[in-house]
Amino acid sequence: MVALSLKISIGNVVKTMQFEPSTMVYDACRIIRERIPEALAGPPSDFGLFLSDDDPKKGIWLEAGKALDYYMLRNGDTMEYRKKQRPLKVRMLDGTVKTIMVDDSKTVTDMLMTICARIGITNHDEYSLVRELMEEKKDEGTGTLRKDKTLLRDEKKMEKLKQKLHTDDELNWLDHGRTLREQGVEEHETLLLRRKFFYSDQNVDSRDPVQLNLLYVQARDDILNGSHPVSFDKACEFAGF
Repeated sequence: MVALSLKISIGNVVKTMQFEPSTMVYDACRIIRERIPEALAGPPSDFGLFLSDDDPKKGIWLEAGKALDYYMLRNGDTMEYRKKQRPLKVRMLDGTVKTIMVDDSKTVTDMLMTICARIGITNHDEYSLVRELMEEKKDEGTGTLRKDKTLLRDEKKMEKLKQKLHTDDELNWLDHGRTLREQGVEEHETLLLRRKFFYSDQNVDSRDPVQLNLLYVQARDDILNGSHPVSFDKACEFAGF
């Protein structure tokens, strides 16, 4: 089998190395650490091989359990041996922003486990991340709790109103099966952590102040912005709470 000649880039250092095409990515990283001193900058688990592209969205992390020939690499290709960790700014619904180190090679599903664990949320599978984009000003005729209370008292009109108002389906949820890089999320962006699925109220621990606060703020905001249309009387009841 003909050896594969690859350029390995580590910071400003570039070395040409020979690999068997069937070499697993995990073993390739080990060989790189053995032969290039600059690769010993931190724990091996924090680093990986990255195949860059002119389009940042198309750059990919090589999976440790796959062979080099899986990626159809050619002689002379350049691979970056670099740190997988990246800082991610996460905004909570109460306005606080936390910076959490996440693995750039992981999908959003795996990333949420890390994010929720750092914040103190146990039911991570019910949460998701929203990419906040600037929205166009809504039509003044859509109606809100403040504009026309009578609209919300009629069930048919309420359904029509719900279709016009902002709902969770309109939020720019990130795809759980893709990485942040694949979705074009840059390091300077701040993502919103929001509960997306409500499997069971039993998942809410009344002794968990973090999650209770997040649920309270989300429910309050959804009523105020019309995501959850309610009658005027019920809105007053909620306001009292």
